[in-house]
Amino acid sequence: MSQPAPEPRSEYYESQRMRMHYAVWGDGSMPPLLLIHGGQDHCRNWDFVAAGLLDRYTIYAPDLRGHGDSGWAIGSMYSLPEFVLDIATLATAIAGKLTIIGHSLGGAVAMQYAGTFPERVERVVSIEGWGPPVMEHRPAHVRMGHWIGHMHEMESRHPRRYATIEEATRRMMEANPHLTPEMARHLTIHGTRRNDDGTLSWKFDNYVRIRSPYEFNVEDARDIWSQIDSPVLLIKGAESWAVDPTKEGRAPFKDYRFVAIPNAGHWVHHDQLDGFMRVVLDFLGEGTPAATARLTDDGHHVR
Repeated sequence: MSQPAPEPRSEYYESQRMRMHYAVWGDGSMPPLLLIHGGQDHCRNWDFVAAGLLDRYTIYAPDLRGHGDSGWAIGSMYSLPEFVLDIATLATAIAGKLTIIGHSLGGAVAMQYAGTFPERVERVVSIEGWGPPVMEHRPAHVRMGHWIGHMHEMESRHPRRYATIEEATRRMMEANPHLTPEMARHLTIHGTRRNDDGTLSWKFDNYVRIRSPYEFNVEDARDIWSQIDSPVLLIKGAESWAVDPTKEGRAPFKDYRFVAIPNAGHWVHHDQLDGFMRVVLDFLGEGTPAATARLTDDGHHVR
């Protein structure tokens, strides 16, 4: 496994009266790169990706609200617009056009931001950040009732506690069997906090697990995505549950490439770091990306 980036410095800003944390690698002299993590994750999940990009960017990796070392939004639904708001607030303090890489929820945030503020964005890489698979439609009143019941259940739920870092690491590997023990331990060390009794719990707020009672609005998403002026790279794990965006009408971009990486699940940048970095570095180093490409099982591009 490659080595992680050197320890970043921690910075803070305020959004909606919450104290928000982000990690920084670099002194601002290089072009800015924003790394946005996914749900129930944290900014230090990017350490190995950052290591391969330090020579060309100043890197900013925020903890989304309710995650990592950022504040918890008491009474919030943790909706996508709120996450985008937080990133937009951070972006106002960063000079220059942004290159953005986001995973899952972070990929969705990246594309929403890029479509809302296209003049601020140089390039976008979205790792499975184009929305969930289309679910069986349920009436709105049923969804609302289920959501309220789930919220009430969450009020009595307490974060799970782990006696040791090894126990928490085992749980991490159960959640993603593609992880190496070294990667799982690294993610666990930075993704847990110690409780008063000496046990460990995950840093994220349990309420971030709650899904909105409103269904994913593909038409609204397409409208925002279609405003993106910069080149877009869409990355999917070949073994992931994520839909193919080119077959689901979720790629209304002016200039994009799609790549499916073999032997990778949802956490592509953890599961196949070297393959992921090759694709990303190729994209970031291009003048203009090709329209669409896929990585086959033997590792070759098919255009």
